[in-house]
Amino acid sequence: MTTITTHEAKTHLSRYLAEVELGKEYVIARGKKAVAKLVPVKPAKLKRRPKVGETLDGVFPIPDSAFAPMTDAELKEWGL
Repeated sequence: MTTITTHEAKTHLSRYLAEVELGKEYVIARGKKAVAKLVPVKPAKLKRRPKVGETLDGVFPIPDSAFAPMTDAELKEWGL
């Protein structure tokens, strides 16, 4: 890892960024004291999105009672 001064970093930032994109790393120092690192950013790992109609947790059972007609009391409760 190469050490550069803050003045060098400000003056040649574009060049250093191009080199960082290729994998090089820099330590930026104020005087003789290291204060920061210029390193490539690791791309975020993207999670696969489910397709339309696909469930996240796999298959789950739907009881037959879910398809049973509603009773008069349930219809009244729902305002139907």
